[in-house]
Amino acid sequence: MISRVIIALRVGASPERAFEVFTRDIALWWKPNTLFAFTPRSPGALSFEPGEGGRLIETRDGGKFFEIGRIEIWDPPQRLVFSWRQASFSPDQNTLVEVRFEAVEAQTRVTVTHSGWDSVSATHVARHGFPDGIFMRRHGEWWQSLLVDYKEALSSGNGQPK
Repeated sequence: MISRVIIALRVGASPERAFEVFTRDIALWWKPNTLFAFTPRSPGALSFEPGEGGRLIETRDGGKFFEIGRIEIWDPPQRLVFSWRQASFSPDQNTLVEVRFEAVEAQTRVTVTHSGWDSVSATHVARHGFPDGIFMRRHGEWWQSLLVDYKEALSSGNGQPK
């Protein structure tokens, strides 16, 4: 079985702007979630190191960081692919996030596909004891919530070019 969630929404921005706010300004719109925390410590701010091979990291107060994943594809403004892991994952447990930015008239459709959850056993702490269907639904709801905040950052003027 392939375990993945797919979430899409349209935003009132060009693909270039949508890609930029998703990557450069992720700390403005990403809200930590205790159910899907990367580490057991207090959450920090997320940031991408641009380009293939760059990292997605969570930096806490004091400067300590956790590497969530590595960028596998950096293709602005169309596509971003990066690995994703929690601190409790073993080396063979890794998920993948693909984000596509597609122009649709004066808007951009942003589609997030988070796959690879079949590498994380149903008994793993990251799944919180949820059966597959419920876990995937909850994870999808979390991505929906994140993308609503992302859309708000785009429409409110947060994340304006610096």
